[in-house]
Amino acid sequence: MGLTPGAGAGAMGRAAEPGESGLGDGYFPTSGNGGYDVGNYKVDLKFTPEGHQVEATVEVKAKAERELSSFNLDYRGPKITKVTVDGQAAEYERKGRELVVTPAAPIAEGAAFETAVSYTGTPPTLTNPGLGSYGWSRSKDGALVTAQPDGASAWLPSNDHPSDKATFDFAITVPAKLRAYANGEPGRPVTENGLTTYHWHERSPMATYLATIAIGKFVERRSKAGKVEVITAVDPKYRKSLKRVHDTTVKTMRWQQKLFGPYPFSTTGAIVDDPQLGYALETQSRPVYGGFVPDEAFIVHEIAHQWFGNSVSLRRWEDIWLNEGFATYVEWLWKERHNRHESTRKIFNRYYRQSGNSPALSPVPGRPGRKEMFGFSVYIRGAMTLEALRRKVGDRAFFRTLRTWAVENKDGYGDTEKFIALAEKTSGKQLDRLFKVWLYQKGKPAKNSW
Repeated sequence: MGLTPGAGAGAMGRAAEPGESGLGDGYFPTSGNGGYDVGNYKVDLKFTPEGHQVEATVEVKAKAERELSSFNLDYRGPKITKVTVDGQAAEYERKGRELVVTPAAPIAEGAAFETAVSYTGTPPTLTNPGLGSYGWSRSKDGALVTAQPDGASAWLPSNDHPSDKATFDFAITVPAKLRAYANGEPGRPVTENGLTTYHWHERSPMATYLATIAIGKFVERRSKAGKVEVITAVDPKYRKSLKRVHDTTVKTMRWQQKLFGPYPFSTTGAIVDDPQLGYALETQSRPVYGGFVPDEAFIVHEIAHQWFGNSVSLRRWEDIWLNEGFATYVEWLWKERHNRHESTRKIFNRYYRQSGNSPALSPVPGRPGRKEMFGFSVYIRGAMTLEALRRKVGDRAFFRTLRTWAVENKDGYGDTEKFIALAEKTSGKQLDRLFKVWLYQKGKPAKNSW
């Protein structure tokens, strides 16, 4: 990105100030940090199976948005051994989930700067009441990272909020008998003295929660879908399912391109590992399936996220329905396309027959609350909102809206207000009432109320 070192005095002698310790997100107010914007993370990590030990250095390239006397990184990982800013030793202090870094000199407004954090130990496995285990999870022969919503800080000193996306470079060193996967495109593995270093590069901006690392014994399949490289890796216990997972990923990606425009990244695939997480995660370019072989619906859902949630990201977690409702509706579209006995209308009607306080309809998806942000209604009523929109504006305007949303906001961000504005512009209809009753009004929306 052409960044240059930039510590020094601020313009016109203004006093430097600390960056904020959080971005004030309604659901995760302490996640993320103020005062800078990250451009790239460079992860150099060595894994030793004995003792499950990790030695890592993470370099964070960022640009100061104002003159900074100090700044924070989100970090809940192992013991830190060294912190530098632009190559000079920096003071640091850990305060709960925060790593407070004080550089040798203030960082000027607009200056590019590079922070390097080294640590050693075992990153923690975290627990989310609505999700289960996440962060850094042990596998029988290695580790697996799944970080939604705020688990990147378990292993990655970072600006851990989706509103600050960055490119990533990984160098993961493991014993030669193991393999290591991450996001993006692979480099050439280098083996020396019984250790292999795997290089991965994600060149598209990525939210920190979408970064993954998978270490262990894997069987692999690679191919091309047009210009897109497809890499699928599964734990050996799932080897019989490797071809099906790989081929289904390619099939659904090609189908979704016809609906939503070009696949937004340079590579795709899947990682199926043995930790019994019980969920899948749409880790960018290569979804992770924790402890199970995914069926078609799971794969369709996670590939849909590459457009809706990954390429077009959230600025606030409250809008999670834009991720989960959209990906769920793509599942319904898949069923409509491939099962002559199904349609999105039929699926909608089955859920609509339930009572207004059923988990499919409550709480409201536009404002579910932190504890229910991954609740059933965010997925189902979120998808029902899109079906209601489709019925209101017709297929032509509906699918044009989805495609425009994905293409115009590629590598960027979206929120509910922006989506409503686009739907109204595309359809020529006033849609405030529809989105109000489906996203924010408690209970089951009455027929003909939208």
